Amino acid sequence: MAQLYYKYSTMNAGKSLELIKVAYNYEERGKRVLILAPGIDNRYGTGKVVSKAGLERDAVSFGEEDNLLALFLAEKDAAERVGAKIDCVLLDEGQFLKKHHVLELTEIVDSFETPVMVYGLKNDFRNELFEGSRYLLIYADKIDEIKTICWCGRKATMVARVENGKFIRTGEQIVVGGNEMYVSLCRQHYNDGRLGEENTRPVVSVKKSGTV
Repeated sequence: MAQLYYKYSTMNAGKSLELIKVAYNYEERGKRVLILAPGIDNRYGTGKVVSKAGLERDAVSFGEEDNLLALFLAEKDAAERVGAKIDCVLLDEGQFLKKHHVLELTEIVDSFETPVMVYGLKNDFRNELFEGSRYLLIYADKIDEIKTICWCGRKATMVARVENGKFIRTGEQIVVGGNEMYVSLCRQHYNDGRLGEENTRPVVSVKKSGTV
């Protein structure tokens, strides 16, 4: 029976690499996958899933207003015209999904018996849920954590935003960036603002108009 899978982690845990590996495993067995990527994540250009290990795959890009069920049906029809079918849907950066996207993914699973695997962050730099992660936690059939570690060696569960070497606790939820902007930390070092062993005291920037 097909299921909706949500595989979450902090930054730099290998989510995109895991997605690319799963796609390869399907295709090695002669099966077809549909890879989706939100257009808002344009760090490497739109329509790309790129791992920090250097591997990449083309993907179908979508926007906030796009209907993922309609997109799936279009790709399904195209596959059937050449005598193939879509065996699995893989989606990167699932934190950027909207509620309607998650519901559309459940329809792909339930009505077309096609497994959907979504990879993404769970909490943002303020330690709050993204819209996508909130509804994936509600609707996913199976939820797994992809683990990574803090600089201290403990499991990283939080994501810190960094600007000019300072730990930022306020600001817009979605600002696309990579290693230069985000650091994965354990709860202790997220709470005390230490970004590395060299930091003897926390360096934290808090905007007066924001909420910590």
